[in-house]
Amino acid sequence: MKQARFLDWYLKIAIGSAIIGGGMEFFMIKTGFYDKVTVLEAEKRAYENSPEAQAMREALNPWRNKDAEASKTP
Repeated sequence: MKQARFLDWYLKIAIGSAIIGGGMEFFMIKTGFYDKVTVLEAEKRAYENSPEAQAMREALNPWRNKDAEASKTP
């Protein structure tokens, strides 16, 4: 019986959340947010796959010497 008593409260929270979420999605679509994020993510992935980024990743790896030593000693 207690669950039925709070059902209207949960329903109000669910409807309010859906309205707020829908409003946020509408705002992001109208302002071109998704287009901007798509371009930024594409640029980020292109840089991460570049030789410069891979060289930097290898140079900043603190375990690079330990990995090399481990592979030398059987």
